[in-house]
Amino acid sequence: MNWKRLAEVLDSARHRVRLRRWDREHAWGRRAEDLAHRYLERNGFVVVSRNYSRRGGGGELDLVAWEGETLVFVEVKARTGEQINSAESAVDAHKREHLLLTASEYLRRARIPWERARFDIVSVVAGDLPEIRHIRSAFQTRKTKPN
Repeated sequence: MNWKRLAEVLDSARHRVRLRRWDREHAWGRRAEDLAHRYLERNGFVVVSRNYSRRGGGGELDLVAWEGETLVFVEVKARTGEQINSAESAVDAHKREHLLLTASEYLRRARIPWERARFDIVSVVAGDLPEIRHIRSAFQTRKTKPN
């Protein structure tokens, strides 16, 4: 068995454990993060952080990954067949502000300039074979740090 297949099997087992401990929605959200993580890796990204939170709270970055010289902050949106709103609409102005503040702290601590950062959304729709949609540059970043 290759390493990627082993990771997928372990992700699936972890999901079954989560379903016993957490409510279905929370478990599905974490499973979507696992699927997005594997999807990005298969497409050449190097994931360096998951669930990064600001020191003072108030924001979380689902995934942080390098794509070449670009540091990508990835918001993962889990959807079921019943949910009709798009992933992009779920990342409203309030959510974007929290992402910008958290990314600002991450960039400052890592000493990486804003010009090397990007915000993507990965939407994962539940199903027998989950559908993954990657939206690059989902919204514009600020060239300077947010207040």
